[in-house]
Amino acid sequence: MNSPPLTDLSDRAREIFRLVVEGYLESGSPVGSKALAGEGGVNLSPASIRSVLAELEHRGLLAAPHTSAGRMPTDSGLRLFVDAMMQVAEPTAEERAAIEQRIGQPGPIERALEQTSALLSDLSGAAGMVMVPRREPRLAQISLTALDANRVLAVLVGEDGHVENRVLALPAEALGTSLEQASNFLTAKAAGRTLAEAAQLVEREITSGRSALDEASRDLVSRGIATWTEDASNRPVLIVRGQANLLDESALADIDRVRSLLDDLENKQSVATLLENARQAEAMRIFIGRENRLFSLSGSSVIAAPYRDRDGKVVGVLGVIGPTRLNYARVVPMVDFTARSLGKRIG
Repeated sequence: MNSPPLTDLSDRAREIFRLVVEGYLESGSPVGSKALAGEGGVNLSPASIRSVLAELEHRGLLAAPHTSAGRMPTDSGLRLFVDAMMQVAEPTAEERAAIEQRIGQPGPIERALEQTSALLSDLSGAAGMVMVPRREPRLAQISLTALDANRVLAVLVGEDGHVENRVLALPAEALGTSLEQASNFLTAKAAGRTLAEAAQLVEREITSGRSALDEASRDLVSRGIATWTEDASNRPVLIVRGQANLLDESALADIDRVRSLLDDLENKQSVATLLENARQAEAMRIFIGRENRLFSLSGSSVIAAPYRDRDGKVVGVLGVIGPTRLNYARVVPMVDFTARSLGKRIG
């Protein structure tokens, strides 16, 4: 999405454009010429202001909703403002200390990630998102239990105490008395290894004929491991908190947009793909409205930043999503600082 260079605008047009954008971001409502000519506004007549507003609208930076005589920034206008005019408000010492204290609380890293997502929601007044680093825990035990004739519940217990349940769809002939033997075999091979490492070891043993499993157990293990490894590699983990923040009073007037946004957030695979773009860029990314295809219908903005471990390697992405009238000047540096704080916690 291209917007005209800031240098193409006169000083008067720049000032009016800035006031319209800041007024819209603060109130969520279009800004009219009377408000711009009021106290703290520009020293021009309403007629002159209307002329400048019309020019900015012609350039594609402002739009006039049908229900109002005021103007609001377009996605192109917001992009120009964010890239060339915004004065960021760095977090205060108190805010930085609160962020570090909340993220640094003792406990499993999963809890820190959930705290981070909730924290971003609280700070932005929108929804917070954290994409979990793609690293697998080392396993302590695997147990298999039949749910019905065609499904098995696999319980994976990590060395760190983390427990994950997965339901596997397997043919009926693979089930039965072989479950216990398969569980014991998998635990013996998986203990101290990641799931991917265990899968490679098990596959080698079965292929070479060295395993002592009977035919049914071999089939169960082979099919189960294949399902798990494919699932683990294709399944980004996303934590979203604060969706209720998207249902504020201003949202009620545009409930279809909010409903569309909530539907998009339910599709975590697509959201994770969006965040992966920020991960690959290895820098802060800001997606405004229709710039991002996923949220084009809901007209929402995403601010995302990668977080790194102590070695500087990108291990995940965090960010916020909300209406395009996000307080970018405050949220952008807040997301950046939170990313750096979480990186220290990841280690």
